[in-house]
Amino acid sequence: MFSGSIVALITPFKDGAFDESAFRALVDWQIGEGTDALVPCGTTGESPTLNHAEHKRIVEVCIEAAAGRVPVIAGTGSNCTAEAIDLTRHAKEAGAAAALVVTPYYNKPTQDGLFRHYQAIVEAVDLPVIIYNIPPRSVIDMTVETMARLAKLPNIVGVKDATSDLNRPIRTRLAIGPQFCQLSGEDGTAVPFLAAGGVGCISVTANVAPALCAQMQHAWRDGDIATAMALQDRLMPLHGALFCESNPGPVKYAASLLGKCAADTRLPLAPLTDASRETVRRAMQSAGLLN
Repeated sequence: MFSGSIVALITPFKDGAFDESAFRALVDWQIGEGTDALVPCGTTGESPTLNHAEHKRIVEVCIEAAAGRVPVIAGTGSNCTAEAIDLTRHAKEAGAAAALVVTPYYNKPTQDGLFRHYQAIVEAVDLPVIIYNIPPRSVIDMTVETMARLAKLPNIVGVKDATSDLNRPIRTRLAIGPQFCQLSGEDGTAVPFLAAGGVGCISVTANVAPALCAQMQHAWRDGDIATAMALQDRLMPLHGALFCESNPGPVKYAASLLGKCAADTRLPLAPLTDASRETVRRAMQSAGLLN
C-alpha cells in the first residue's frame, strides 16, 4: 500500500507560529525530489507541542499542497483514545490516505489495552491505520503477537517500526504475512530493514536529503543492491548527526542550512549547542548537501 521513501515532515515555525508558506514549499520540494509519501504531525513535526487547531491545519495544508501527487499519511496519535479518534476523523475528512498512530505514551497500557486503543480508532473511523511502535519514546513495546491480533481488523494495514530490532520485521512477516506494510522508523536501519522484509522507511533524513533517500529506496526496489548500499554508506554519518540532540532539533537546523525554514523548535526543546551545529554542518558537507 505504501512504500519507498516517506518523509516525516518537520513543522517550520516563524516567530513562534506555523510557517505555512515554508511548509508548502517544503512539500513541493519533497515531491519534486522523488519522495513517495508525506507524514505531517509526527514526532519530527513536533506534534506534542501543537495545539489541536494547529495540528489539523498542518494536515490540511499538507494535503492541499500535495494535491494528490503523493499520499499523505497524517500523524493522529495520542495517549488519549478519544483524542486520537478525533484527529483520525479529521484526517479522513481532510483527505488523508492513512493515519499514523503512535502507541499511547505515558499511560503504559497492557497489550490488551493497546489492542483496544487501536480497535476503538478503526471502529470509529474508516481510514487505513499504520501502527507506530517506538518504545524509546512511548515506553511500551507492542509485541508481534498483539500486532498480529490487530492485523486481523479492517484498516490496520502496517507498522512504522522504530525498535531498531532487525529480527522484528522477519517475525512480523512470518506472523502476519507479506501483505502487512512494514516501514522502518529508523534511517540507520533503512536498508537492512528492506532485506528483512520491509518495503520502505518513514525518514527524518529525507527532510534534508530527499533525493538521496528516494534513490536508495528505489535502487533496492529495482534490484540495484550495490547502489542502495553505496547510498546507505554515504548517508550514514548524516543519520547519526541528525540525532546528536533530540529530534527534530538537528534536522531543523540542517534544513535551515539549506534555506528551507528557520531552525526554531518549541520548548522544551532548546536550540542546538554550537558543537552540535558543527556536527550537523560537517555531516551535511560529507553527504554532499553543502559546500
